Amino acid sequence: MTINKLRKAYHKQICERILGLRSGVPNLADVSSKTSRVFAFGITKRLGFPLSTSPPVGQTVGTTFGELTMDFLNKAFKLLHHIRPGKWIFSASQASVGIAAFDQYEHLAALDSALKEHKDLAAALGGDYIIRPDIVIGRNPLSDSEINQSKDVLGKDPVSTLTPLRKSNYQTPKPILHAGISCKWTIRSDRSQNTRTEALNLIRNRKGKTPHIACVTAEPMPTRLASLAMGTGDIDCVYHMALMELASSVKDSGNEDQQDMLDTLTTGKRLRDISDLPFDLVS
Repeated sequence: MTINKLRKAYHKQICERILGLRSGVPNLADVSSKTSRVFAFGITKRLGFPLSTSPPVGQTVGTTFGELTMDFLNKAFKLLHHIRPGKWIFSASQASVGIAAFDQYEHLAALDSALKEHKDLAAALGGDYIIRPDIVIGRNPLSDSEINQSKDVLGKDPVSTLTPLRKSNYQTPKPILHAGISCKWTIRSDRSQNTRTEALNLIRNRKGKTPHIACVTAEPMPTRLASLAMGTGDIDCVYHMALMELASSVKDSGNEDQQDMLDTLTTGKRLRDISDLPFDLVS
């Protein structure tokens, strides 16, 4: 298995389960925009797989997109295990536990409980602190025997007693959040702002290392991709589920403004293909 084969299998699943026509238009397009429709048709044609005959609607689209993306990343991590070994956790069902299940954010569970009990405090501090990314990737802590597997790393002296990677340091060890990934089938201004807000909360509310923070999308319009990808400080990078296919569609359209924006995003290291994401996550 190669990354390219995984990518094709990912696209096949997306076409079978999500991507389809509604009123004759691919359901990743903004039907009110001719340019969006052109790019969406171009991506669909270049993917080359049969489309869903009954594409999902509403939240089911985002949920399925997240599950398929998580499955792709899980399989890709296994291919790259020699580069970044570890006991990894992949989940696209964080609705109940959120990031408080991980070491850097376990304190948020107590804060969330206090805010629910004291409404005046919640009004002062505002917001729900338990963020629920569409996909989370965590790493389980290691036992001392695993750390010393090849040679005696720890020795007999009491050192490295506070790191969360060492399981014996805590009575109830928690996994370390390695990445929080937002999945947006399409991008609108409100969704863009929501993704940025979640990213900033992941950065500000942590105790410990900052996880990778990324967004995966199928949005066909470069100018809409820019609303999320431009700028730095919150999201590491935006990843398109079919960037090469989008790039060919934009080029063939002859739309210079959209082409310039796409070039700006890719050369400016703000937009990459889904096949780049596993490598960025293990770096």
